[in-house]
Amino acid sequence: MNRTMGWRQGWPGSGRRRQGGNREKIHGIGTHEGRESGRKGSGSMRRGKSALAGWAAGAFWLGLWALLASAADNDILLASPIETGLRLFGLLGQVEFYRIVGGSLLRIMIGFGAGFFAALVLAAGSYRFWLLEQLLAPVMELMKAVPIASFAVMLLIWWGSSGLTAAVSLLVVLPNVYICTLEGLQAMDIRLLEMAAVFRLPFWSRFFYIYRPALKPFLLGGLKNSLGMCWKAGVAAELIGIPAHSIGERLYLSKLYLDTAGVFAWTGITVLASVLLEKLVLGLLGLFFKWEPRCKKKAQDSGEACLWVQNIRKGYDGRAVLEDVSRVYEPGGTYFLNGPSGSGKTTLLRVLAGLTDPDSGICQAPGTCSMVFQEDRLCEEYSAVRNVELVTGDRNRAREALAGLLEEDVLEKPCGLLSGGMKRRVALVRAMEADSAYVFLDEPFTGMDQGTRRLAEAYVAARQKGRILIIAAHDKAGFENES
Repeated sequence: MNRTMGWRQGWPGSGRRRQGGNREKIHGIGTHEGRESGRKGSGSMRRGKSALAGWAAGAFWLGLWALLASAADNDILLASPIETGLRLFGLLGQVEFYRIVGGSLLRIMIGFGAGFFAALVLAAGSYRFWLLEQLLAPVMELMKAVPIASFAVMLLIWWGSSGLTAAVSLLVVLPNVYICTLEGLQAMDIRLLEMAAVFRLPFWSRFFYIYRPALKPFLLGGLKNSLGMCWKAGVAAELIGIPAHSIGERLYLSKLYLDTAGVFAWTGITVLASVLLEKLVLGLLGLFFKWEPRCKKKAQDSGEACLWVQNIRKGYDGRAVLEDVSRVYEPGGTYFLNGPSGSGKTTLLRVLAGLTDPDSGICQAPGTCSMVFQEDRLCEEYSAVRNVELVTGDRNRAREALAGLLEEDVLEKPCGLLSGGMKRRVALVRAMEADSAYVFLDEPFTGMDQGTRRLAEAYVAARQKGRILIIAAHDKAGFENES
């Protein structure tokens, strides 16, 4: 450790608790409530105008279609809207119609589901193994570039029309979802993954609260592009392979008998089914992204354990940050690392937490740890209570712990909406409430005023409970009673 870093032991006396004052709520013009109401009203008006404009545009194009059909005066060349509508309603009254649409939908959804899950698995594998990513890269680009008709013809030659629709649908979905998912995984915040590793979050907690929010925009974008293409490609494959009782077969027969009204009717059904399918899948996916499962805490060792380092060395770019650091940390002890930026405080904490390997030396840490990082490293889409619940597995315990440092009205707000000082307090509570043998605090009181800091110090002192506590800070302000 650099000579500029001091080692001190002790803890300050408890601070005074701030008393929150009453807040008067004023309703009227110019208030938050008034502005919010105005925004809601304006949004409703915009939605109403948009809907009206949509209906007007639809009426315009329908009228233009009718005029063109009347001018052509040829049902084979261009069927009128009325004739197409009559043909469509006639189909709706046939039992065979639902068998045909249901069969096409089933085949396309089988291909979509298989392509979607295959893409997720392959993307996860590519994210984990660099070689697999390199092997799959040209394959995915080829699948995106090759025309759908070429796929359909080749598959038809290889094994006939059986399974053709599902296979083509799979080939359309797979590359798009794969690329989007892989991009989402590669854009993951490594700092959150380190936080999950330190707190030893269970796999499902990492998946739902770290991976899922990060993948959401990428996955939704990939699916929006894939769903419509999947349906169109599936029907096109049916048109080439002509399986019995399919939409593609009916389109082919309508073309064969010059039944333009039938072509328009079945095309309209295809478009309508595509729109409904997209809304259904995206709606279900939206529910999945909104769902917050119950947090389950992985059992951790919170018993007393001795922590020690011997002859630790660590350097970056040829510059030594830690050099011949040796220390024994006893259970129940509080240790302070003081010094300027670059003196090795954070590096030592990362070595102790198992996030950074030393260049040489030994670090013996037989128990589990929790940590406040220099950054807050919160799941910002979720509330303060949920962030603490991730490590406690107990919502009531999380709420009670936070209530001592935060006002009640912010506990359920997404952490992304909180101030820097509030986020810091959430991170501090998360570290102290985790069941761990060691607690590492890296600049834990950043962004706190003097009163809030005293309150936080008293909270930390009360929650130490015989654990090893190591605090890195630029100064020792507030740390009274040091020895």
